[in-house]
Amino acid sequence: MSDPAAMAAVGDGSAKTARSLVHEKRVIVVCGAGGVGKTTTSASLALAAARDGRRVLVITIDPSKRLAQTLAVSPHATEPTRLSPERHEAVGVDAPGSLSAWMLDPQAVSDAMVRRISSDEASAQKLLDNGVYRHVSSMIAGMQEYMAVEALHGFVRDDRYDLIVLDTPPSRDALRFLDAPSRVGSFLDRRVLRFFLPRSKNPLRQAASRVVERLLDLAFGARARREIQQFFLLFEQVLLYLSRSQGDMHAFFGGPEIAFLLVSSPEPAALSEARYFEAKAEALDLPLAGTVLNRSRAWTLDRKLPSEIRDRVAGSEGSEVLLRAMDALEPFARAEAESARRHEALRSQLESRSGARFALALPELPEGASDLEALGALADALVGA
Repeated sequence: MSDPAAMAAVGDGSAKTARSLVHEKRVIVVCGAGGVGKTTTSASLALAAARDGRRVLVITIDPSKRLAQTLAVSPHATEPTRLSPERHEAVGVDAPGSLSAWMLDPQAVSDAMVRRISSDEASAQKLLDNGVYRHVSSMIAGMQEYMAVEALHGFVRDDRYDLIVLDTPPSRDALRFLDAPSRVGSFLDRRVLRFFLPRSKNPLRQAASRVVERLLDLAFGARARREIQQFFLLFEQVLLYLSRSQGDMHAFFGGPEIAFLLVSSPEPAALSEARYFEAKAEALDLPLAGTVLNRSRAWTLDRKLPSEIRDRVAGSEGSEVLLRAMDALEPFARAEAESARRHEALRSQLESRSGARFALALPELPEGASDLEALGALADALVGA
């Protein structure tokens, strides 16, 4: 693996700004296209903050198997997992700093929310046992994204962590959680719900409900229709909670304690997604703090070409063989140097597009960034250590 000391992010000012994020913010939301290294960037940011003495939680969406093992996260965990003392020591995290990780389980979050807001345990259990409810996250657009925010908001509310880093799905879905409550509400409009619930005293509404019941019986059968009615009856309380919390969510994500960080790569598709996200963030007035150009060669800009150091080699013992090897490597070195210049130009474009926001470039590690040493190296690069 590359020497961590040689892996500084390009742009001292950018690294300084990134360092202020992990020192000062309460929540960092990491967004970007798929396959650009969002999860490893999220974990590295979290590690940098933990080294700074903060209690940190990184919420991951779909980490690689190796990274999941490194962070000790399980897809079935209902609570965040704190790294062991041995792993804390291995990555240089000392008390009071700590690093915990959690692989988001939307169903577990939804179940916990139902238990918290239901009027009593019996009502909560009825909804949890309802077959329609068990499939609600796939039925209702935005429910899964909302659960991610619900979990994050809960951790902030409980003050369990100084910083929470949220690794989001690919960027075109990443912002869905901002209007998820309204979309859930539009799907389950309370005026529509009344037609499914056989409790209205209005004769016209009762007649309409009977028509709906007959149609549902024909389509699904009487037993399934009763289960659907039970779901709507019990879920109405959850819907009221979603409506009340929507304003709180928007205020929270526009506040000074939160920052959005965009991760891209030099690939054209990823850069296109980055432009889309920048425009969307601006339209929604989101606090986009900066951009990380990941898997970049911009950090190799200062490397010398073999032809530029020939004089240092000439005349030394075995120089003829070494010079022939350097000549053979010259085309590859020139190609890499050209790639580094292109990547630095991309980083500069990202920075100029964002105005006062920063853009920094991170290297691509030869073996990825799925072990503690690699995460530590990226953490150092991110904050300019």
